[in-house]
Amino acid sequence: QVQLVQSGGGLVQAGGSLRLACAASGRIFVTSNLGWFRQVPGKEREFVAGRNWLGSIYYTDTAKGRFTLSRDNAKNTVYLQKNSLKPEDTAVYFCAAGRIGTINSRPSDYDTWGQGTQVTVSS
Repeated sequence: QVQLVQSGGGLVQAGGSLRLACAASGRIFVTSNLGWFRQVPGKEREFVAGRNWLGSIYYTDTAKGRFTLSRDNAKNTVYLQKNSLKPEDTAVYFCAAGRIGTINSRPSDYDTWGQGTQVTVSS
């Protein structure tokens, strides 16, 4: 079974940048939609950005202009570059892979998840 292993994250000051990585044990990103989500305690997992199987990338309004999703096919790795971070970006971030579709923004659209990584933005 394909696994997703995340790295990156940590503590950063407001206005700073971080890059999250999500490495797959197989070429799942070629045949699946992929997404980045985040979650804070007591709230539902929130979609941040995604890439469908045709290569189209989409962002929420919160992420647009600040976050960039990219993929390295040779490394089977996807990245989420986050710039101009704000304290409200503090959350556990998850990468995920799931069924193909035009835009998949619900957690239920994904069946393979990374372990999550904490991002804390201090003011």
